[in-house]
Amino acid sequence: MRVCARRLTGSLADADDVVQESLMQAWKQLDTLRDGDAVKSWLLRITGSRGIDHLRKRRNRSNLGDLDHRVEAGAGIAHQDHPESAALSGSRMDALKAALAALPEEQRRCWVLKQFNDQSYEEIAQTLNISTASVRGRLARARITLAREMEDWR
Repeated sequence: MRVCARRLTGSLADADDVVQESLMQAWKQLDTLRDGDAVKSWLLRITGSRGIDHLRKRRNRSNLGDLDHRVEAGAGIAHQDHPESAALSGSRMDALKAALAALPEEQRRCWVLKQFNDQSYEEIAQTLNISTASVRGRLARARITLAREMEDWR
Protein backbone atom coordinates (compact mmCIF):
# COMPACT_ATOMS: atom_id res chain seq x y z
CA MET A 1 0.00 0.00 0.00
CA ARG A 2 2.83 2.37 0.82
CA VAL A 3 4.57 1.69 -2.50
CA CYS A 4 1.31 2.31 -4.36
CA ALA A 5 0.73 5.55 -2.46
CA ARG A 6 4.32 6.68 -2.98
CA ARG A 7 4.08 6.10 -6.70
CA LEU A 8 0.99 8.25 -6.83
CA THR A 9 2.10 11.04 -4.50
CA GLY A 10 5.87 11.02 -4.98
CA SER A 11 6.46 11.64 -1.30
CA LEU A 12 6.95 9.30 1.64
CA ALA A 13 5.18 11.68 4.00
CA ASP A 14 2.18 12.00 1.69
CA ALA A 15 2.24 8.25 1.08
CA ASP A 16 2.09 7.60 4.81
CA ASP A 17 -0.90 9.93 5.10
CA VAL A 18 -2.65 8.18 2.21
CA VAL A 19 -1.97 4.73 3.69
CA GLN A 20 -3.29 5.83 7.08
CA GLU A 21 -6.46 7.23 5.50
CA SER A 22 -6.82 4.05 3.42
CA LEU A 23 -6.51 1.78 6.43
CA MET A 24 -9.06 3.82 8.33
CA GLN A 25 -11.46 3.62 5.39
CA ALA A 26 -10.83 -0.13 5.01
CA TRP A 27 -11.56 -0.69 8.69
CA LYS A 28 -14.83 1.22 8.41
CA GLN A 29 -15.82 -0.66 5.26
CA LEU A 30 -14.59 -4.10 6.26
CA ASP A 31 -18.11 -5.50 6.07
CA THR A 32 -18.22 -4.64 2.33
CA LEU A 33 -15.40 -7.08 1.54
CA ARG A 34 -17.08 -10.03 -0.13
CA ASP A 35 -14.13 -12.22 -1.05
CA GLY A 36 -11.41 -12.78 1.56
CA ASP A 37 -8.98 -13.75 -1.20
CA ALA A 38 -9.32 -10.30 -2.76
CA VAL A 39 -8.04 -8.33 0.24
CA LYS A 40 -4.90 -7.14 -1.54
CA SER A 41 -6.70 -5.72 -4.58
CA TRP A 42 -9.42 -4.27 -2.34
CA LEU A 43 -6.82 -2.45 -0.21
CA LEU A 44 -4.91 -1.26 -3.29
CA ARG A 45 -8.13 0.05 -4.83
CA ILE A 46 -8.85 2.00 -1.64
CA THR A 47 -5.25 3.27 -1.57
CA GLY A 48 -5.48 4.36 -5.21
CA SER A 49 -8.72 6.15 -4.48
CA ARG A 50 -7.30 7.92 -1.43
CA GLY A 51 -4.16 8.77 -3.43
CA ILE A 52 -6.22 10.35 -6.21
CA ASP A 53 -8.17 12.32 -3.61
CA HIS A 54 -4.89 13.50 -2.11
CA LEU A 55 -3.63 14.58 -5.55
CA ARG A 56 -6.87 16.48 -6.19
CA LYS A 57 -6.44 18.39 -2.95
CA ARG A 58 -2.79 19.07 -3.72
CA ARG A 59 -3.57 20.06 -7.31
CA ASN A 60 -5.71 22.86 -6.05
CA ARG A 61 -2.70 24.15 -4.16
CA SER A 62 0.26 23.28 -6.41
CA ASN A 63 -1.05 22.18 -9.83
CA LEU A 64 0.75 18.80 -9.60
CA GLY A 65 4.20 20.37 -9.55
CA ASP A 66 5.96 17.22 -8.32
CA LEU A 67 5.39 15.10 -11.40
CA ASP A 68 9.15 14.59 -11.59
CA HIS A 69 9.22 12.92 -8.17
CA ARG A 70 6.27 10.65 -8.91
CA VAL A 71 7.71 9.46 -12.21
CA GLU A 72 11.12 8.77 -10.67
CA ALA A 73 9.57 6.96 -7.69
CA GLY A 74 7.34 4.85 -9.90
CA ALA A 75 9.94 4.05 -12.52
CA GLY A 76 12.42 2.63 -10.02
CA ILE A 77 15.52 4.21 -11.50
CA ALA A 78 18.40 1.80 -11.06
CA HIS A 79 21.94 2.88 -10.28
CA GLN A 80 24.05 2.89 -13.43
CA ASP A 81 27.75 1.94 -13.37
CA HIS A 82 28.71 3.85 -16.52
CA PRO A 83 28.34 7.63 -16.80
CA GLU A 84 27.21 7.34 -20.41
CA SER A 85 24.40 4.94 -19.59
CA ALA A 86 23.43 7.08 -16.57
CA ALA A 87 23.23 10.18 -18.78
CA LEU A 88 21.22 8.30 -21.41
CA SER A 89 18.85 6.98 -18.75
CA GLY A 90 18.48 10.46 -17.28
CA SER A 91 17.68 11.94 -20.68
CA ARG A 92 15.15 9.19 -21.36
CA MET A 93 13.55 9.87 -17.99
CA ASP A 94 13.40 13.61 -18.68
CA ALA A 95 11.66 12.88 -22.00
CA LEU A 96 9.14 10.60 -20.27
CA LYS A 97 8.46 13.22 -17.59
CA ALA A 98 7.85 15.84 -20.24
CA ALA A 99 5.58 13.51 -22.23
CA LEU A 100 3.59 12.58 -19.10
CA ALA A 101 3.29 16.21 -18.06
CA ALA A 102 1.89 17.06 -21.50
CA LEU A 103 -0.87 14.45 -21.23
CA PRO A 104 -4.32 15.62 -20.17
CA GLU A 105 -4.78 14.94 -16.46
CA GLU A 106 -7.46 12.26 -16.98
CA GLN A 107 -5.18 10.29 -19.30
CA ARG A 108 -2.19 10.71 -16.99
CA ARG A 109 -4.15 9.40 -13.98
CA CYS A 110 -5.28 6.30 -15.89
CA TRP A 111 -1.76 5.69 -17.20
CA VAL A 112 -0.17 6.02 -13.74
CA LEU A 113 -2.72 3.69 -12.14
CA LYS A 114 -2.22 1.11 -14.91
CA GLN A 115 1.57 1.27 -15.33
CA PHE A 116 2.79 2.11 -11.83
CA ASN A 117 0.07 0.49 -9.73
CA ASP A 118 -0.68 -2.40 -12.09
CA GLN A 119 -4.42 -1.95 -11.64
CA SER A 120 -6.93 -3.56 -13.98
CA TYR A 121 -9.28 -1.50 -16.14
CA GLU A 122 -12.11 -2.30 -13.75
CA GLU A 123 -10.09 -1.21 -10.72
CA ILE A 124 -9.11 2.04 -12.43
CA ALA A 125 -12.75 2.66 -13.37
CA GLN A 126 -13.81 2.16 -9.76
CA THR A 127 -10.99 4.34 -8.44
CA LEU A 128 -11.80 7.23 -10.78
CA ASN A 129 -15.59 6.68 -10.81
CA ILE A 130 -15.74 6.34 -14.60
CA SER A 131 -16.75 3.56 -16.95
CA THR A 132 -14.38 0.81 -18.08
CA ALA A 133 -14.85 2.02 -21.66
CA SER A 134 -13.65 5.49 -20.61
CA VAL A 135 -10.57 3.93 -19.01
CA ARG A 136 -9.81 2.00 -22.21
CA GLY A 137 -10.21 5.12 -24.33
CA ARG A 138 -8.08 7.30 -22.08
CA LEU A 139 -5.35 4.68 -21.90
CA ALA A 140 -5.40 4.19 -25.67
CA ARG A 141 -5.04 7.94 -26.27
CA ALA A 142 -2.31 8.19 -23.62
CA ARG A 143 -0.35 5.31 -25.18
CA ILE A 144 -0.60 6.83 -28.67
CA THR A 145 0.59 10.20 -27.40
CA LEU A 146 3.42 8.72 -25.33
CA ALA A 147 4.54 6.45 -28.18
CA ARG A 148 4.65 9.44 -30.53
CA GLU A 149 6.52 11.60 -27.99
CA MET A 150 8.98 8.82 -27.07
CA GLU A 151 9.63 7.72 -30.69
CA ASP A 152 13.23 8.99 -30.57
CA TRP A 153 13.99 6.73 -27.59
CA ARG A 154 12.99 3.44 -29.22
